[in-house]
Amino acid sequence: MIAPAWSTLLRALTLLAVDPEGLKGVKVRVRAGPVRTALDTVLTRLPGAQRRIHSDLPDTQLFGGLDVVRSLTEGRMVEDAGIVARPATLVLPMAERTPPSLAARLSQVLDADRGHRLILLDEGAEPEEQVPASLSERLAFAVDLTGLRHCEVTGQLPAPGDLDAARAALKHVRIRHEDAAVLTALALRFGIVSLRAPHLALRTARALAALEGRDEINDEDLSEAAKLIFAPRATQLPETEDDQPPADAPPETQADADGEEQSQEIPEDLMVEAVRAAVPHDLLARLDPGTGGVRGATGSGAGTKRKGNRRGRPLPSRPGRPDGRARIDVVATLRAAAPWQALRREARPDASGVIVTTDDIRLKRYEDKSDRLILFIVDASGSAAMSRLGEAKGALELLLAQAYTTRDFVALVSFRGTGAEVLLPPTRSLVQAKRRLAALPGGGGTPLASGLREALGLAAQSRHHGLTPAFALLTDGKANLALDGSASRVQAAEDVAVIARHIAADGMPGLVIDISPRPGPETAALAKALAARHLALPRADAARISHAVTSALSG
Repeated sequence: MIAPAWSTLLRALTLLAVDPEGLKGVKVRVRAGPVRTALDTVLTRLPGAQRRIHSDLPDTQLFGGLDVVRSLTEGRMVEDAGIVARPATLVLPMAERTPPSLAARLSQVLDADRGHRLILLDEGAEPEEQVPASLSERLAFAVDLTGLRHCEVTGQLPAPGDLDAARAALKHVRIRHEDAAVLTALALRFGIVSLRAPHLALRTARALAALEGRDEINDEDLSEAAKLIFAPRATQLPETEDDQPPADAPPETQADADGEEQSQEIPEDLMVEAVRAAVPHDLLARLDPGTGGVRGATGSGAGTKRKGNRRGRPLPSRPGRPDGRARIDVVATLRAAAPWQALRREARPDASGVIVTTDDIRLKRYEDKSDRLILFIVDASGSAAMSRLGEAKGALELLLAQAYTTRDFVALVSFRGTGAEVLLPPTRSLVQAKRRLAALPGGGGTPLASGLREALGLAAQSRHHGLTPAFALLTDGKANLALDGSASRVQAAEDVAVIARHIAADGMPGLVIDISPRPGPETAALAKALAARHLALPRADAARISHAVTSALSG
């Protein structure tokens, strides 16, 4: 028996063959196995040229550019036309690993409307491994083949002649005046705010009509198009309307009794039920912020390593193809080509100079480390605020002294009263730090959520400046002020939990220091929510705090 997901995939590929410019492509979530093999077989039967690309595709291969090897060999400038020079079906395996730069370039190719189709093979093993949204939003279809068996993937695409006839009939299909409004309203009912979705649904309905040989879209086309396009994009389920009319409803007219005016609502209701039936059963679980998100890359705490091709500590050269981004290591390239010159001259006696082939090319590599930023988040509330602030000041001065040798930045976020503020922006200046710390006030409530939110924003800003943030939170974990300023411990705890999940998803390494006289379970639970290390220092001095932070964030 054929699986519904496989039938949906075959239908999507058929429509994509009819209208490649309008529907753009399809995203398929599938792992390696027999189902993936069957999918590859079906893809080979799509009409037109096909090109397989990879996530590290350079600009010169995609858009064309100078072919260095042929230019050196032939002694003249030779340019490569590039993959996208002619319309083709681009197949991208392991699409969940697509970097933002390639996603932007492929989006540019799709927006150019030159007849390219994109097949994204999402092989992610975890829910958080997803294709970039900028790409998946542009593609009309998304199909999940996870869990299918090989016996459930039968069936093929229509005959090439039928597809050719549908493509010829596509330009003659007419769109009714109310179709766009109906699809747009339906998209809103399922929580879809992007206008691309109703536009793609309308193009899908045109392709469906062309497949049937009709010159006008009907209600069945709209219903199937809505099911294909809206179901994977739905973010909510529409509310069910009451069967009973409201008390102030106008009296039923004769036209209503005859069903003449109500007949206009039937197509939309049918489309709602069709889309509702196709919506994934775990829609609410997918939307839960605690079950998904982007997997953050955790650093070592001393600045993450960054591979580059322009600056940093030189690494050994490696073979590669010139792509316009990496530099050619001329010395290493000549060294690799030298042992083969005698054999190559026998094969090409008319060649002059050094004969270089593709296998000889060596590319330069570099590695550098970004500077680390330690965010001190200090609880400046309560009766013991002055002693804790004194410890924080001393620890900051010790860390700033180390920053001159380790190239670390230090920042200070304080929370007290009704909010939080950045008292010390990222700096290495010991003089500036002492001046800001001298005026640090204390006392009042404990707006812990405000302090965490301020630190999260400062960490995001620091990344834009090339820093690797880490945090050290000094608190007793007893929040009593919510983000809205209300003195509610329950609401304050909920606000802290929400922001803690964001910090944990951000992947920022950290340390929670419990400096209360009698450490309790609050800070341990907070550290777990922040995915940070926990350290209880009820009688910590500046030296102990500085040593604890350095050891925790460097280990």
